[in-house]
Amino acid sequence: MNGPGLQELIGSNRLSDIRTGVLSARQIAALFEAGAISACAPLASAQIQPASLDLRLGAKAYRVRASFLPGRERHVDNVLAALKFDEISLEGDGAVLERGCLYVVPLMERLALPADLSGAANPKSSTGRLDIFTRLITDRGERFDLVEQGYEGPLFAEVSPRSFSVRVRAGSRLNQLRFRHHDPREPQQTSFALSDTALEALHARARLVDGELSLRDGVVLRVDLSEPLSAGVVGYRAQKHTDVIDVDRIGAYRIDDFWDRLPARADKRLILDPGDFYILASRERLCIPPDLAAEMAPMDAAIGEFRVHYAGFFDPGFGAGADGAPGARAVLEVRSREVPFILEDGQSIGRLVYEPMAEPPGALYGEAGVSNYQGQGLKLSKHFEAP
Repeated sequence: MNGPGLQELIGSNRLSDIRTGVLSARQIAALFEAGAISACAPLASAQIQPASLDLRLGAKAYRVRASFLPGRERHVDNVLAALKFDEISLEGDGAVLERGCLYVVPLMERLALPADLSGAANPKSSTGRLDIFTRLITDRGERFDLVEQGYEGPLFAEVSPRSFSVRVRAGSRLNQLRFRHHDPREPQQTSFALSDTALEALHARARLVDGELSLRDGVVLRVDLSEPLSAGVVGYRAQKHTDVIDVDRIGAYRIDDFWDRLPARADKRLILDPGDFYILASRERLCIPPDLAAEMAPMDAAIGEFRVHYAGFFDPGFGAGADGAPGARAVLEVRSREVPFILEDGQSIGRLVYEPMAEPPGALYGEAGVSNYQGQGLKLSKHFEAP
């Protein structure tokens, strides 16, 4: 690695001030002040979260024929010049991105990271619950949703609405970026995940889930189909032909205009139809400790003919009840593959991987700004009226 490290960039005086792990909101703000993050517009309200940065769509979107990665030798713009066949303005009232189509959108933010800092992206929670498939692309990138250590250059979002056509505009936020500080003595470190042994010890001191702890390279989550969780249902299935959803309108849409409600069945099962999109909830209630961040990860692909479209970041403090006990379920965005699949109550469906924070955040999830999903049970995205 070449160039200055994070400590030199933000002017810390003590090595202990900056540990390895996920950067806090304060440290992300310091990156802006130091010029490691820049943007073509001023920071928006609540754009910096306790452990991540919301990324904003820029002024144009390009419809493309196929997804791509630029590879080591190319910039995204070079690939777009060959693949794009429509340029769409997102200024003013924005534009509709059609269901089933694929777009690439230059983002407002740009990076010039220090040599010991990398990034990882994920859809925002509301994005995943609307079934908007989005991934981050960088110049010379060989993987989606990864910003390599010391990256300098623009950022792009690949966006494909899967269930609903959506209206977006310049400044809309569909994905988010976490920054990870690496130990300069271990430049090739790619994972900060806590081991199952460490998670078991942590759970003995402060519960991570409200029930039995199941571990498999992270905390295993199971689906709850046993009883109604919200307004008499165990889940929701997206309708196939609906109106457009404006991603910047909160609480503006009726649930029954976009979703079919799924009541609990006596056999505690749900048959997933191929290609359909479902919103379900975990049996476990969670609590993310203040000094840790978490991310949803898939289970072994061999366990079933379904996949979960993860909006995967969980901030420090997510799910903390009044007494600090686990108080929020994980919402699961599920799609079957090629064949119908029977999902059983209590079936393992995902796992939470925990990472240390580089410093405890100044404000936890739910304490600063608007937190739409603190204490959630089964909950659709913030765009819909309460059940």
